[in-house]
Amino acid sequence: MSVIYLLISVSIFVAICFFIAFIVAVKSGQYDDDYTPSVRILFDDETKITSQNNNSLIEEKQV
Repeated sequence: MSVIYLLISVSIFVAICFFIAFIVAVKSGQYDDDYTPSVRILFDDETKITSQNNNSLIEEKQV
């Protein structure tokens, strides 16, 4: 029976450690924008058209 008390106390301690780690991660800003990186690959890069001295057009992708 004493093993159950030990396992419960250890599991509560581990749960508290994970909760503290979660709070620290939230306060440090790691979960600020979780939508944009997942859909960034779906959008095309913006193109910028520049002209050189000989009037030829070059498209450059902005990253």
